[in-house]
Amino acid sequence: MMSMGSTTFEITINVIKTLLVFLMMVQAVPILVWLERRGSGFIQNRFGPNRVGPLGLMQLLADAVKFLTKEDFFPEKGNRFMFYAAPVFALIPGAIAYMAIPMSVPLKLENYTFLIQGFEINVGIVFILGISSLAAYTILMAGWGSGSKFSLMGAMRASAQIISYELALGLSVVGVILMYGTFNLGDMIAAQHGPLTFAAFGYTITASALIPNWGVFFQPVGMILFFAATFAESNRLPFDLAEGEAELVAGFHTEYGGFKMLMFFIGEYAHMMIAAGLMTTFFFGGYSIWSLTPDQVYQWFYGLTGSEQTANILNTVAHFLSYNVKFAIFLWIFIHVRWTLPRFRYDQLMDLGWKTMLPWALANTMITAIVIFVTAYFVF
Repeated sequence: MMSMGSTTFEITINVIKTLLVFLMMVQAVPILVWLERRGSGFIQNRFGPNRVGPLGLMQLLADAVKFLTKEDFFPEKGNRFMFYAAPVFALIPGAIAYMAIPMSVPLKLENYTFLIQGFEINVGIVFILGISSLAAYTILMAGWGSGSKFSLMGAMRASAQIISYELALGLSVVGVILMYGTFNLGDMIAAQHGPLTFAAFGYTITASALIPNWGVFFQPVGMILFFAATFAESNRLPFDLAEGEAELVAGFHTEYGGFKMLMFFIGEYAHMMIAAGLMTTFFFGGYSIWSLTPDQVYQWFYGLTGSEQTANILNTVAHFLSYNVKFAIFLWIFIHVRWTLPRFRYDQLMDLGWKTMLPWALANTMITAIVIFVTAYFVF
């Protein structure tokens, strides 16, 4: 269950954490936009933004001023409520879902333990996937509310794409749930601490003290399927059929500009962040530092400082940095793929989702269940 706390202090702390995580996400968007522009420039052997400020960093401020000061526009034949509500609802699911992802070990200060996440929820996977799937409704609202055939066609494409790839995405996660035996993201990360360990037929074997016990070594097929599906879920290339500029102008947000367009941008990048955060959590140990356990890291800091409180703070900071390094790597892969792979045709996109990824995800789930059953219930 999710709770905002039982005392005034707990409620205040949880509200502050929620606001901080939201502000971190919003502040990350202009940095990601700058990285995408500069990165595309390097990849295509050209200059990115380099005129406004050092390395073009002030271009972000110029863009913000432009977004906030553009004239408000409403299509004559649009639906006013849906047109204005769609950008707001596009922002909400991504922002709320990301807050359930643990970003570091809890910080212990005096008699209180602070969880390094917006809020703790016991069924984190169900909550995140359920909230994220609401994005399909916001896309349909934008397409219908715009009163434009191009917007509506883009919205229909996008919603069909999201619904199709949610099946493969959900099934690729079932193998992870079976393996860890929990829906709780914190418990999943805890199961990945330490060196690579196999438990089967009543025996526990440590394969290597140098290799981490990450989920990618147990679910490689699930990892590939999950990561590919997240590109489709966030409408990123090569799955951006909803915004096929050559045939649909700009898809479901053709009629949007200014601040409303900015909210769609933030929503898209929020879904990228959720995908990167879940990849890190499910398959790459979450905030864990390679094959070390949090207790080992704490003991090292305690031996260095001689203070329990300082060691706790440094331990939390170190694991927070570890999470964000992995998180940033996956975000860069999102950006790199955009300028590497061409856009699929729509029939290719649907064939990949229904005829390739869905059967592979189903097979992965069945094989995982059989292996777990055999290794857990047959003891030699």
